[in-house]
Amino acid sequence: MEKILSRNVLQQSIYKIINPLVRGLIRIGLSPNIVTVTGLVLNIGVAVIFIIGAEEGNRGDFSYVGWAGALTLFAGLFDMLDGQVARLGNMASAYGALFDSVLDRYSELFLFLGICYYLVAHHYFIGSLIAFVGMIGSMMVSYTRARAEGLGIESKGGLMQRPERIITISVAAIACGITARILGGDYKLYVKGISFHVFEPMAVFIWPLTLLAILTNATAIRRLLDAGKALKKKEAMKIVRSPVTLFLIFLLSATASAQNSVDSFPVPSGISHQLFYLQRTHNINTIICELNLQKDGLPDPGNPVHVFWMRYADHSERRELSWIQRVLAYGINSKQLSPGRYELRFVSYKKFPLLLRRSERDKNFHVYAMVTNREIILKRIFIKINGGSFWSPNIEYIELKGTDPIDGREVSQRLKV
Repeated sequence: MEKILSRNVLQQSIYKIINPLVRGLIRIGLSPNIVTVTGLVLNIGVAVIFIIGAEEGNRGDFSYVGWAGALTLFAGLFDMLDGQVARLGNMASAYGALFDSVLDRYSELFLFLGICYYLVAHHYFIGSLIAFVGMIGSMMVSYTRARAEGLGIESKGGLMQRPERIITISVAAIACGITARILGGDYKLYVKGISFHVFEPMAVFIWPLTLLAILTNATAIRRLLDAGKALKKKEAMKIVRSPVTLFLIFLLSATASAQNSVDSFPVPSGISHQLFYLQRTHNINTIICELNLQKDGLPDPGNPVHVFWMRYADHSERRELSWIQRVLAYGINSKQLSPGRYELRFVSYKKFPLLLRRSERDKNFHVYAMVTNREIILKRIFIKINGGSFWSPNIEYIELKGTDPIDGREVSQRLKV
């Protein structure tokens, strides 16, 4: 966090310096896209300098590297200018952000094209491989962030983001040119006992490129791991958004209308203390909520409702909920309000209360639900799913079925989503 804050402070300090220039560009009518294109053209110019240096310069002439570094630094300025022109000129747009990102990738690829061409042409084979690995890392840093953000995960961490990469390359190239100017392009440093030279001016350029190659790939991997953790956390939250949870969420927000159920799902029978049951499309296995009575005929204060499966797809086998299902999805928490009277809430959505109490009409215990300001004795929940995925189903409607507590007539409320 401290690194992020320090980076932001530095960035804001640079913005204060360049803002007068930004306002000047706005006054003369330059748009952010024109500034972005200018940066691309300058980076193509960097590639051209490297290529000319490869074709016309000799192995000991590092002046091309130095000038290419200077132009890289100047071109990098436009990476900051286009964003500031968009912000200060109120010209920011989604397409502008996309345009900037795409051209930045082209700019960086042209830059590495020139570097690799130069190194190969002058027989710096290892250096050219290092530069290529650096290019891979640079692209993966950007791609990992874009892909993560496309999945709804912010991914901005790591040491080698684009500004750091541009500064590393440009400063290393300028330093290489200056070193060659001072020591001579053909300078070689040998150490006694070692058959090859341990230093030459090109090392001033290759060593930072090596660091860049390592850190860019490390940054990409770190972003991948961080995004993986965030996605796992997000998926874990989706587990909680089970069909029961989705039902309750839509129960609170949907508009109700009277409808009759036309499905042909099995109707649970032979369960003496059944309160209500839950079914959903494409799965005849049914969740049963039954009254858990003591010998005195009252609900167990510690566990008044017992929730279990009727596995109709498995020979009508009765099966207990798994720990995950009980704790994250279909389990019910209870709170005793008074003797024989309990507030019930699904563990997956605690904002929606149900009421377990004895009916004055038939003296039996029932679960009551409030639907559109109307109390019903809940008997059945049915969720109609039409497409979507397991974790994010497309719910067509949710139907609550029960009886009117006053006259006992059947009531069916279909909630359209």
